[in-house]
Amino acid sequence: MPRIAYVNGRYVAHADAFVHIEDRGYQFADGVYEVCEVARGFIVDMPRHLGRLNRSLTELSIDWPVTPGVLPIILREVVRRNHVADGLVYLQVTRGVASRDFAFPAGTKPSLVVTARKADPAAAAKRAESGIKVITVPENRWDRVDIKSVGLLPNVLAKQKAKEAGAQEAWFVDADGTVKEGGSSNAWIVTRDGVLVTRPAEHGILRGITRTTLFDVAAKLGLKIEERGFSVAEAKAAREVFISSATTIAMPIVAIDGASVANGHPGSITLSLRHAFFDVAEKSPA
Repeated sequence: MPRIAYVNGRYVAHADAFVHIEDRGYQFADGVYEVCEVARGFIVDMPRHLGRLNRSLTELSIDWPVTPGVLPIILREVVRRNHVADGLVYLQVTRGVASRDFAFPAGTKPSLVVTARKADPAAAAKRAESGIKVITVPENRWDRVDIKSVGLLPNVLAKQKAKEAGAQEAWFVDADGTVKEGGSSNAWIVTRDGVLVTRPAEHGILRGITRTTLFDVAAKLGLKIEERGFSVAEAKAAREVFISSATTIAMPIVAIDGASVANGHPGSITLSLRHAFFDVAEKSPA
């Protein structure tokens, strides 16, 4: 079946989905996005994703492209038309189309694009069984990474560097050696005492939706969480290390900059979080 996309009020073939060359997302990265996991026929944590979308739009003074109540209908329809039972649905909102000028244009309608694609949960589970590797890179992004902006060039370069190094993710690290987050994920460690540690999300990192739901999962499993910074050195010495995102859930890290974490195998706490996630997460029928 051909893929279908939603573009500014129309459902069109993915191959024919286009936006105008003067869309401000294309020219200025003047836009935001969200990615929701689709699992077992449900859109996972959609209310929380749309809540974060509202925050991002508000921070950038971009209007909603449709009324908030309509957007979930569009997401479900794109998922349905693409026959996605397991995968992801992506939405992007930009300030819209206007003659190229840095200042906000007056009266421009925001642009909305929604796409969906399938994924193989068995492949993801197999990846989790062996774990993935990360490298570290110096933090070089703008200060407002708490906004889920489409301006991701530093992330692109970091993840390309990871790929060239045989790794699957890159962690941005402050000048003092404190881990911030991954190119497309939040970073976690598990201490020798079994405590989960992740950096506070008030400033300096994106408040990941999966990260937030993992707090609920941890509570169900009786696990303690500390919100504090941790260094690369502490991560390398940790009992377990993992990342979280809508596309990875809780994914074990088995090596950092080529150095094995613990025994070089995924840890039991990370896998228990992963296995319990779907039962705890909020599920909206797709």
